[in-house]
Amino acid sequence: MNKETYSLIEKYMLSCMEDSAHDKEHVYRVLYNALAIAKTENDVDYDVLIGACLLHDVGRKEQFENPKLCHAMVGGEKAEKFLRENGFAENYVEKVKHCIQTHRFRQNNQPQSIEAKILFDADKLDVVGAMGIARTLVYKGAVAEPLYSVLPDGRVSNGEGDTSPSFFQEYKYKLEHLYSKFYTQKGTQMAMERQQAAVDFYNSLYHEVEVSYENGKDELGKIIE
Repeated sequence: MNKETYSLIEKYMLSCMEDSAHDKEHVYRVLYNALAIAKTENDVDYDVLIGACLLHDVGRKEQFENPKLCHAMVGGEKAEKFLRENGFAENYVEKVKHCIQTHRFRQNNQPQSIEAKILFDADKLDVVGAMGIARTLVYKGAVAEPLYSVLPDGRVSNGEGDTSPSFFQEYKYKLEHLYSKFYTQKGTQMAMERQQAAVDFYNSLYHEVEVSYENGKDELGKIIE
């Protein structure tokens, strides 16, 4: 891929990025993670990989405005339209589209090509570890969801089995279970290196909140008769 082509795709990506949790820096991190993984794999088409990484989240705005939409499917269609309008070969367009439409965590539409698997892993690396925690908190704040829920008996829920959205619920439902979902050996290795930071943050935050509620309620009970 030459600089002119890269700049063309990058410019389109930048015009689509408005979500603070999925901003242009997220896209660059995914691209750089993907290049690190690609070095350990064989027969990678870097033109496809770079194009797919740059365009993988161009459907985020549509999903943010309408949560019923899947940003991966919308993004694949937008990328397909953009690439065709700019004269890219049909084979290239289809390969990039496949990467984008299979990068989201779903069981019924899994990545098949090595480029799609690398993009999947590179994107998930930005959901694990300290970065994953930070991005989740940014997103939860943007949609006005709480850090945690309180159970009917007044205890702070750790998120396990919660139906109401919160940071703790997201951690238990999704973030905690990502580490075994990677396709590449390098992606798995990079994820495991980041895992402890996320575990430590969640445990520390839950402990601080839990202790605050337990001690606070006891003290309040001594004062209010």
